[in-house]
Amino acid sequence: MFGATLSTETEASAVGAPGANDDLRALIRTIPDFPKPGIMFRDITTLLLDAKGFALSIERMAAQVEGKIDLVAGIEARGFIFAAALAAPLNAGVLLIRKDGKLPGATIAEDYALEYGTDRIAMHADACAPGATVLLVDDLIATGGTARAAVRLLRKAGALVTQAGFLVDLPELGGADALREDGIVVRSLVAFDGH
Repeated sequence: MFGATLSTETEASAVGAPGANDDLRALIRTIPDFPKPGIMFRDITTLLLDAKGFALSIERMAAQVEGKIDLVAGIEARGFIFAAALAAPLNAGVLLIRKDGKLPGATIAEDYALEYGTDRIAMHADACAPGATVLLVDDLIATGGTARAAVRLLRKAGALVTQAGFLVDLPELGGADALREDGIVVRSLVAFDGH
């Protein structure tokens, strides 16, 4: 798919031998020049439409998790899909990280930088007991801005966050490396060159 290859770092963190997740890679559609020229959009909706492919992605993501997890935190919106599906085999609860203003009740929030300006994510103030072990998940890691803000937010609540899982990594954008600098073990099933 447009020159996609697994990076060495992603291979090491993926389940099984190199190329083990090529079946999942084949289910991810690439849409050139979306949302703007030069971008190769990695569309996971085609994988979600395939029952076996989606089930395998959850099974393989769950197999990468180390130790007991209390909560799986999903980042709005596609991260919710993976968080909910992973929570069942991990025997964990689901914590929603949403755009600010979307949750009822008391929340805590974290700002993060965008290319032009800032944005804010939030979670319920009582969603995570101090000391809870939390796995952060999303469909894709690109620049890592939202994921890093989610780690800060969870840690602000007293969570122990040391792992993050993604279906897709875009290594050239540096998000996984930035999370690693924050002390997070980052795992993904497939990586694509470019952005």
